[in-house]
Amino acid sequence: MNYSHFIGLDISKTKIDVALFDKEKITIELIFKNNPKELKKALIKLFKSENLETNNTIICAEYTGMYIYSIIQVCQELGIKLWLENPAQIKLCTGVHRGKSDKIDARRIALYSYRYQDKASFYVQKTENIQELEFIIAERELLIVDKQKYSTQLKDQKGHVNDSFYKNKANRLNKILKTLNALIKEIETKIDEIIKSDLKLAHQYKLITSVSGAGKQVAINTIVATQGFTKFDNPRKFACHAGVAPFNYSSGSSIKSKWKVSHRANKKLKKLFHMAALSAIQVPGELRDYYLRKIESGKNKMTVINAIRAKIIHRIFAVIRNNTPYEKNYINSLV
Repeated sequence: MNYSHFIGLDISKTKIDVALFDKEKITIELIFKNNPKELKKALIKLFKSENLETNNTIICAEYTGMYIYSIIQVCQELGIKLWLENPAQIKLCTGVHRGKSDKIDARRIALYSYRYQDKASFYVQKTENIQELEFIIAERELLIVDKQKYSTQLKDQKGHVNDSFYKNKANRLNKILKTLNALIKEIETKIDEIIKSDLKLAHQYKLITSVSGAGKQVAINTIVATQGFTKFDNPRKFACHAGVAPFNYSSGSSIKSKWKVSHRANKKLKKLFHMAALSAIQVPGELRDYYLRKIESGKNKMTVINAIRAKIIHRIFAVIRNNTPYEKNYINSLV
């Protein structure tokens, strides 16, 4: 479909810079307040004053975390097509930049949406359970970081400072650690409740954890990252997103590099699948046998572990696709 109008948004905490492009030039530049009530009024006014139609207008913005909440909510209510793009993708496709401001960025985003409209991927509202899981998982990670910070400090200072000073500090920090542990446990209980209350998510969780190495955190974070396997349906694409798929870099005859994963990968998922792979090779089974066999043949240790990460991801997508728990001794009936 060919669209007639393209609205670029540069979103910050309190305001949104707006640029309207109509296939020929930027015609309107405005600033909206970044809250649902004011934003809704402003968009309705803009669409009315410029005779814009929701079926042939695209709103494009960079994905900027929690600051995009208002625009998502308003676009869903008004039935406007919203395209949330990776900031790096926009930057790489808009040429050499000279100067930067929110106003200029809004223009660039509007032009980007016009030039690459055939690649537009419109936002699909996440289910409420997925949204809540995503929110409280982030909270859990914040608490775990604090817990590790205080625990590490107590461990490092023990025996290296005055005993009286250390004892007083330990008493104070242990109170904080006790509170953090209680809050983490409370969040984990809430996560379990959300999963159990949703038949689809509970079934997906059960299927994923049937795969060797895929524990609770891998299952929950995979469900959230794939939005219940609606955002990703291809294990290779997800492996790339999770920093498991390697790429090579070469140019001519002088610039060559080893195959390696992209630094733009989701670092959290990469770490989780790394831990899953390490867990899988610790217990007797085919993945451990595969690891030992490859190491004995002279393969690099990290290369083999990365291959096991990929195997775990492919098995997760396979059990979801086949709607059947993983079977270690599965025999293909077509053979």
